[in-house]
Amino acid sequence: MRRSLMVPLVSVALMFVAGYHISHYLQAQPQTPPPAAPPRSPYGDTLAGSGVVEPQSESISIGTHVAGVVQGVKVRVGDTVRKGDLLFSLDDRQLRAELSVREAALNANQAQLRKLQEMPRPEELPPSEAKVREAESRVTQAEDRFERSRKLLERGTITQEDFIARKQELAAAKEQHQQALKQHELLKAGAWEPDLKLAAANVEQAAAQVRQSETEVARLSVRAPIDGTILQVKLRPGEYVGQSPGQTYLVIGKIDPLHVRVDIDEYDIPRFRPDLPATAEIRGSEGLRVTLKYVRNEPMVIPKKSLTGGDQERVDTRVMQVIYAVEGETHNLQCGQQVDVFIDLQTKNSLKTLSEPVLKDLTHVEKQ
Repeated sequence: MRRSLMVPLVSVALMFVAGYHISHYLQAQPQTPPPAAPPRSPYGDTLAGSGVVEPQSESISIGTHVAGVVQGVKVRVGDTVRKGDLLFSLDDRQLRAELSVREAALNANQAQLRKLQEMPRPEELPPSEAKVREAESRVTQAEDRFERSRKLLERGTITQEDFIARKQELAAAKEQHQQALKQHELLKAGAWEPDLKLAAANVEQAAAQVRQSETEVARLSVRAPIDGTILQVKLRPGEYVGQSPGQTYLVIGKIDPLHVRVDIDEYDIPRFRPDLPATAEIRGSEGLRVTLKYVRNEPMVIPKKSLTGGDQERVDTRVMQVIYAVEGETHNLQCGQQVDVFIDLQTKNSLKTLSEPVLKDLTHVEKQ
């Protein structure tokens, strides 16, 4: 009897437990407020988009021309630099040694060119003139001996062989005189023109090699391309840097004024107009807004890359990027920060309802 009552009792108990749990979990849960209030448009009719704060010059990622070990970093985050200021430098000992070798070669070639240009030396002319006079004396002596031998031959005192020897001696003396005279003229003429051109070409070649080395040394010093502010530094002395594409070592940008790059959905492009008022709400600031001024828009519609995380967002959405400048107080906006941008379409719609005379008067008042 007891065993037959156990099964119904256990079943009833389990039903009570199940009912309790069901009633407990079906109770309405209290609504918890969001950690941050959602963005709200200040306009009645709005065109909204997600924007990213960026420098006026856009963010410039500084790279390096050559690979090497960082010798020194001359800037820190937040520093203001001028165009041409040194940002960081690489180890340049090897290239400076090569530069010294090429400078020495340039000096040697320049000295050789000067030597040719200053020829002949003043000290070389007197010995050459003395050799010419000596040759002239030998010619005179040989002529005298030849005349005496000719007279002796007529008298039959000397043989025909001796006479021919005196004659050949005179001819040799004349040739030696001509040789000394031509060498003296060659010495007085200075360096040969082709030798001067060759020496000048060697100087130019050596100078080009020096300029090449100077350029290579200069490329080891990375300098600021614009006036701006250092936004990010990602290298330290002693680190090795290469030439990998897309690798960023330092970021610089002109942040006065700041710009906001807004993504306008392709479906909203027909409703957009540059002259409409726009504001940006800073996320997490409880409605704090900044005023925006239209600067330009990119002429090409591109795939959307900056996603806001909304459940209605599609990865295949294409957007038009519009750039606005932040006017007035920036409220401590930082580059790379996301903001919610609202464009006032109500102004556009109200202007459409105005008659032509009223619209002209309004335009006249705005210009004043």
